[in-house]
Amino acid sequence: MKLPKSLSKEGIINGLKNLGKLRIKTSHSSILTFSAVLLILFIAFIIRILPLRWEIQTNAIHLSEFDPYYQYSLTNYMVKNGILSPYWPNQWVDTQRWYPGGINMGDSLSSLPITAAIFYDIVTALGINIDLMAFCAFIPVIMGTLAVLVIYFLGKDIGGKTVGMLAALFLALSASLIQRTSLGFFDTETVGVFSLLLFSFLFLRAIEEERPIGSSLKYSFGSAAALAYFIMGWGAAYYLIGLVVLFVFVLLLLKRYTRRLFMVYSLTFGLSLLLSIVNPVISTRYLTSFAVLPVAGMFVLLCLNEITRNLTSARGKVMFVAVFLIALVGSFTAFWSLGYMQSIAGKFLSVLDPFLREANPLVESVAEHRISSWGSIYYALGIGILFFAVGLFFIARNLTNKNLFLLIFGLTTLYFASSMVRLLVILDPAFSLLASVGIVGVLKPFMTLLREPPKITVKKKLGLEHVGKEFSGIAIFLIFIILVTNLAISPQTGGPPKVYRQAFAPVTITAGSLPIAPNRPVREWFDALKYLNDMQDSHTVVSAWWDYGYWLTILGNVTSLADNATINGTQIENIGLTFMANETYSMKMLAAYNVKYILVFTTIRADNGEWIGYGDEGKWMWMAKISGSAQQRFIDTGMIDPESSWVNETKFGQFDNQTNKWAWNDFGKNTTIYKLMSYGKHQWIEAQLSGTNDADFVGAPTYFKEAFFAGKTLTPDDASSSYGGLVPLVCLYEIDWQKYYTDYPPP
Repeated sequence: MKLPKSLSKEGIINGLKNLGKLRIKTSHSSILTFSAVLLILFIAFIIRILPLRWEIQTNAIHLSEFDPYYQYSLTNYMVKNGILSPYWPNQWVDTQRWYPGGINMGDSLSSLPITAAIFYDIVTALGINIDLMAFCAFIPVIMGTLAVLVIYFLGKDIGGKTVGMLAALFLALSASLIQRTSLGFFDTETVGVFSLLLFSFLFLRAIEEERPIGSSLKYSFGSAAALAYFIMGWGAAYYLIGLVVLFVFVLLLLKRYTRRLFMVYSLTFGLSLLLSIVNPVISTRYLTSFAVLPVAGMFVLLCLNEITRNLTSARGKVMFVAVFLIALVGSFTAFWSLGYMQSIAGKFLSVLDPFLREANPLVESVAEHRISSWGSIYYALGIGILFFAVGLFFIARNLTNKNLFLLIFGLTTLYFASSMVRLLVILDPAFSLLASVGIVGVLKPFMTLLREPPKITVKKKLGLEHVGKEFSGIAIFLIFIILVTNLAISPQTGGPPKVYRQAFAPVTITAGSLPIAPNRPVREWFDALKYLNDMQDSHTVVSAWWDYGYWLTILGNVTSLADNATINGTQIENIGLTFMANETYSMKMLAAYNVKYILVFTTIRADNGEWIGYGDEGKWMWMAKISGSAQQRFIDTGMIDPESSWVNETKFGQFDNQTNKWAWNDFGKNTTIYKLMSYGKHQWIEAQLSGTNDADFVGAPTYFKEAFFAGKTLTPDDASSSYGGLVPLVCLYEIDWQKYYTDYPPP
């Protein structure tokens, strides 16, 4: 059998020679673009791992804030017991948290922990030995960098390479996104922003009419996977779903309906919802919620458009529409009356109407749930917000499908970011794209003028002289200075931009929950949690304000009553009563939970021992408001008498405008929280500022004895040199049940 010429010895030799002659053709422009994008990605990555310099000093890498510990606990359980173990075959109920009922961890969004668990298994299988918490701490950095890469391609599709690179640069240096994707912030926004941008990129490509049908199908499947990942990863999925439905609806109003749009929409939402309802927290209930029902409504409208396009007579179209509407209204009424329609999610509704949050002190107590002021938005975005407005103008003048999507994206995210401070992170991608469009739009005529060949002009007696290129150069230089100013310094504050302060901030626990960048890690919380961990008894119940629940459970290995999951408002109200009532009533509530230790966190000044407000001395008002909202329940159940109860903080004193401090009255000084904080503060003053008058001290608590006070040995000099003059005191008290039951024998 004779071999083909190409497979003969001579053919192979000639082929290898030709291969050696191949030259990859790349233009200088492509090389510059690739280098610029690579540099932006490098900046995005490096600026997000800067908190590592504090973590190295602690000999461990920790997670930031509080909620990431929830995601870590899920990931840790998956790594030990299998990827699906929290959900199947039985849902995991963690009884070490929210004692005694525990918390059903099977009702958790799964994208982030599953992603981390899968990649951790791969890394360990390759022989790389890394601590799981350290691995999880790096996930946000990687996802944030990937989000910057995706926005480059999205911006490139919308306005070209320049828009893509500028958008990537803005997002890489976005203070809000850096906060949510920096080292240790292992939370839902980590995958949320990435999947939002990835979905937008794939979906907009899928609906392009000039694209082959096979390519549109591939992008449709990709956008469906990205949307499902988003739904199972971040509660803000309601927003993205509503955004796409609104976008398609506006396309119908503008008479831009196409069969390609119908196909892509159907495939994207059909597959994504089918994939996402597998998650127990999503389930089929998600499909009948008010926030998701518009998806079905839009699908019906698309079907209506497709059918009416194929009806030739006007009479047939009218009859069909009438019958269709009657059937639609009838079906909706039937489903509603049978109870299949679910009400709109409370969080989503509170974002639409932010004033609803005022009625819930538990929600309002979280700073990131506050309504954004225009000043805070300008503080976050800087002078670039001017280009954001200009970008809206430019895309409104040229409403292609992609520009229309960006216009709706920008306006809606601006509203939601104004409604809730936390959602500034969802505004950042839209801001980056629109500001880039605005900058390119402003620069375009000046760049065109610079590229023009020199002209020979004749001065006319009554005419205007030709504008020289130097004026275009000056305009471009001024815009460059504005951008550099916005990125290099902060015109809002006159100091360094927020992005750099955010990047140079350590993770929360390494900063000791203080709003500072210390010269060295703050050890007090680590020491207190180590003391608890050394007990080797995970069943020990510790009561603390819900902010510290995750740290107590994950790092202290004890059982907590509440944490930032805030799944049980009643229990948080009970904890509030524990702190705000006098010792007698507090002990009644602590006995109901079989509590062994109680923890308070207070902060004082190193020079005079006065309270600052970064610990529970700044949070007790929310304890009073939250527990005060259940005043009648406490009275009815006999937990407190009417005279000793309260509605809000006003019963405990008043704010003194002259001293700018809270003036506690006798009722307030008799509360458990005041006694525990003041005793801890007094112990430090006695140890470090001997002879200093402590006017806040009212005596030692009756039923609480010192177990471990982290920070008690911190000297004023060390506090000044390392912690900016702040003294963090983590005061752990053991409850003296013997003395209490001696005074109040059980029946």
